[in-house]
Amino acid sequence: MSEEAVPPTAGAGQPKGLLQQMEELMAALNADLSALDADLQGAGGLGRGAGEEGAG
Repeated sequence: MSEEAVPPTAGAGQPKGLLQQMEELMAALNADLSALDADLQGAGGLGRGAGEEGAG
């Protein structure tokens, strides 16, 4: 994986803490998952249960 092009500084030039970076990444991931969920709901839920096939 490649690194983001975002500099590791926030506001007045202070470096971001690891916790802040993780919170921002989790927020971005949550937004992406919400958008994906909305897309799947709009498609009629065609992808539901796909991970359960062949489990038995």
